[in-house]
Amino acid sequence: MEQRTYKNTDISVSLLGMGMMRLPKISPDKEDIDEKAAEAMIDYAYAHGVNYFDTAHMYHDGGSEPFVGRALKKFDRKSFYLATKMPVWMADTPADIERIFQFQLERLQTDYFDFYLVHSLNAGHYQRMKDFGAYEFLKKMKAEGKIRYLGFSFHDKPELLEQICDEYEWDFAQIQLNYLDWEMQDAKRQYEILEQHGLPCIVMEPIRGGTLASPCQRSNELFEAANPNVSVASWALRYAASLPNVLTVLSGMSNMDQLKDNIATIEQFKPLEDSEREVIEEAVSAYKEFYTIPCTGCRYCMDCPAGVDIPKMFSLYNQYAAVNDIDGYKVAYEKTAESERADRCVACGKCAQHCPQLITIPERMQYIAKYAAEKF
Repeated sequence: MEQRTYKNTDISVSLLGMGMMRLPKISPDKEDIDEKAAEAMIDYAYAHGVNYFDTAHMYHDGGSEPFVGRALKKFDRKSFYLATKMPVWMADTPADIERIFQFQLERLQTDYFDFYLVHSLNAGHYQRMKDFGAYEFLKKMKAEGKIRYLGFSFHDKPELLEQICDEYEWDFAQIQLNYLDWEMQDAKRQYEILEQHGLPCIVMEPIRGGTLASPCQRSNELFEAANPNVSVASWALRYAASLPNVLTVLSGMSNMDQLKDNIATIEQFKPLEDSEREVIEEAVSAYKEFYTIPCTGCRYCMDCPAGVDIPKMFSLYNQYAAVNDIDGYKVAYEKTAESERADRCVACGKCAQHCPQLITIPERMQYIAKYAAEKF
């Protein structure tokens, strides 16, 4: 397994990290983890050199952390790196910061975290971090040895990222980076800011929630023509992994086939060549010709007070409507419970406040509801 060294230390991190946000589920409509299948994936990843495991308090409706704690317990604690995150928006008082942190230690059955992040910093969360003294508490935990490296994950504009890097001392940062968002969400500028501040970059959403495993028919054709022996998803993984300041690339794999494909890509890792970058540029242009909604299925927008299944509405639209498969879209849409459909949106705006992709969710829901009414 290809590894990267953290700065001038003896910390060697696998270039492929295992994200625990999209583990196999018992039912597609619920977040309950299929623990037997998920544990088999963790065991396979560990056996093939993956040593960075990333979870968070909210993943799988709170089920990810306790599962990961159980699944990793069998391994020597010093043989892997464990990462989780502080969800400052879940704290109502400064005391909640410490309560959540201690609860995470218990759930993950560990005495310390190798990499700990302030989760999903945007303007609102950053202000709450300040108001509740979260950074100061976490620095204290680092001084006590309960955190080895302190960082943050980021979902906002480059200007705020620059401010966060200037105002506090960090060990690393995690950003959304893939070949689509390099320009669309200014991931390029974010990556450059981290370089300038000497912060190793951890990549999330390299395959954009699965979107880049099959961006669109024309993009797929371009990739397959360039190299029919590799998966379309492998191009996205290599794109992120080819950047020199990237410490590890987190992939939220949902089944063993995805895991094996990603491991094969990084085990035989070759940085992208210029000719391959040209293929990617063509594929991006082809993708942009389709009107899609940049949802990664992270579910930060959930639960919706009105009951709308927001990620599902976006996923169905991207899967069918964006490629003009109206019949397929109609069937899939009508299989969705009426209470979860786009037309139930009351435009309260709560969802948009938590969207890392900055999607104007109520506006998009109105569009989807109108689109469905007209087409069906």
